[in-house]
Amino acid sequence: MMPLLVTRGGIYVRVADPGWDDPLTGAFAKARGSRWNAPRAFPLVYLNGDVRTARANVLQRFAGLPYGPEDLEPSAAPALVSTAVPEDGFVDVVSRAGCSAVGLPPTYPVDEDGAPVPHEACQPVGQAAWDSGLPGIACRSAAPAAPRGGEEMAWFGRREPLTPLEARSFLDWF
Repeated sequence: MMPLLVTRGGIYVRVADPGWDDPLTGAFAKARGSRWNAPRAFPLVYLNGDVRTARANVLQRFAGLPYGPEDLEPSAAPALVSTAVPEDGFVDVVSRAGCSAVGLPPTYPVDEDGAPVPHEACQPVGQAAWDSGLPGIACRSAAPAAPRGGEEMAWFGRREPLTPLEARSFLDWF
């Protein structure tokens, strides 16, 4: 894989369980795995480029359930934690050329037929980025309700930990 890099940095937000002691740790994703990492492979923190993309990710978690996030007790609903990501070169899964360079369809997060690209297709990209010592992946949001141009970031946190700037309750941000 010869990824293209895209410069990113600035304020990002994390959807977090209000009970997490450290919402910016990569331990959760390392244990479970997700789009860019297989279970137990390496730690990373999934971040959203803006509040609208964070909302879309919350709505995706509740898709198909007989209730929505607004039906949760406020103390159990997801909080939103903001953090400052240092500017750096991240694997580009934002541009068509960047997607193609890592072996993903240029239409990512869907394939040419409109089907969602599975996590299993993305995990080798994450592993290669991790193995190359890169800081993470900047990508188009895969949440169906994400705004046009909505971005996410898979932050590896190998250089410095992220620190919370502000935590907002569900009622305040959603």
